[in-house]
Amino acid sequence: MFCIAKMRCCLLKITHSDRISFQSQFNIGAIIMTVTLADPLQLPCGATLSNRIGKGAMTEGMATPDGVPTKELERLYGIWSDGGTGMLLSGNIIIDRDHLERPGNVVIEGPANDAMAAALKSWATAATRGGNHFWAQISHAGRQTQAIVNKHPKAPSAVKLGLPGGQFGEPVPLTIEEIEELVDRFALAAKTCQTAGFTGVQIHAAHGYLLSSFLNPLANQRTDEYGGSLENRARFLLAVIAKTPPAVGPDFPISVKLNSADFQKGGFVFEDSLQVVQWLEKASVDLIEISGGTYEQAALMGDKGDDSGAKQNIAPSTKAREAYFVDFAKAMQDSVTVPLMVTGGFRTRAAMEQALESGAADLIGLGRPMCVVTDAPKQLLAGREALPRFEDDLQLIPDWLGFLKRIQMVKAIDSFATIFWFYEQLWLLGNKGATKDGLRVFSAFSAVDKRSKALMKARS
Repeated sequence: MFCIAKMRCCLLKITHSDRISFQSQFNIGAIIMTVTLADPLQLPCGATLSNRIGKGAMTEGMATPDGVPTKELERLYGIWSDGGTGMLLSGNIIIDRDHLERPGNVVIEGPANDAMAAALKSWATAATRGGNHFWAQISHAGRQTQAIVNKHPKAPSAVKLGLPGGQFGEPVPLTIEEIEELVDRFALAAKTCQTAGFTGVQIHAAHGYLLSSFLNPLANQRTDEYGGSLENRARFLLAVIAKTPPAVGPDFPISVKLNSADFQKGGFVFEDSLQVVQWLEKASVDLIEISGGTYEQAALMGDKGDDSGAKQNIAPSTKAREAYFVDFAKAMQDSVTVPLMVTGGFRTRAAMEQALESGAADLIGLGRPMCVVTDAPKQLLAGREALPRFEDDLQLIPDWLGFLKRIQMVKAIDSFATIFWFYEQLWLLGNKGATKDGLRVFSAFSAVDKRSKALMKARS
């Protein structure tokens, strides 16, 4: 007798390309087997996520001035853990306190003392109380370190970030010895988080931060073994991936966040990204999150890329879809079987399930909606059709002054100010347990900026 339950179980274990082929060839009893948001996801290491919704990493800025997790972080992640997601990703956990992504980052740059170990454990306990996974996003800001943190951040090469306003300093090239030390720090941070109760890690190699900038030939102009060819530019990332599994063991999920492209002329392009994904698959990475852009070309903020000629060789349907990077992920899935997570732009359940069913994604990442609708996963699994697009109603520069956005610096300030609205809602969740209706962008921008300056002043 044919058993549908056994068939479904087997289907979840076969590769992505096999699954698509299977679905296209078999229609047993008029039932076509598909993947839904409620289905579990088994990773190559054997770990299983309870459903196909993950909270994407969003910077919190809620650690102490010295980078220790706080009760406010615990409250925030406890609320999210109650919200029904299969996996939560932390914001940037930085491996060098002089290279923060922003003031208030959690910092693990060496062995944890008793206070740090206890704080990390308490955070992880709160963040997993709903039975979900909680992964640490491990990062180094590189040349995107703000000047208030470090006027001369370390980077692949002495190539300053191409943004006006003096917010970022003159970078200094890393020595080979410093690169090797940072490889060890990534692995140490992963082990420290595992010991504290995190259930996985994500190595941040996207958005223009240190590992991402090594991949970008515009930022990486080295002539040694870490520059030049793509193989050399990927050497740092691949060294981190090689070093981490021995530290955490074979059953602990290791993922990577990678740009599909930098969307800049002469930068990291889709073909480069696909090759790196293939190398990461060979290195037994368990999940790759596909993203894009840098501070200079902020596709990560919803900007669809550089119109000056940095077009990518993929099917040209991305602009017609609500999710920014679906087509890049779909093109990758034609060449690899490593599970892919896609974050950025998803708002409707129909689009999420279409991405799963088409093979474009194995895991759907949600970000901004969960800054306000903290139980968005639970609502989607219960049948909610769409999440709100808060960003559509947010702007620092009013419409009647819209012409000012033609100025690059004004456009950048407006984009970051909008993001600060989400930062402030996270702060309110962590400190008050609830968001604020009617929060104005300017008020949020001012509050976040004030706290950042206070955190920097209080650093020991």
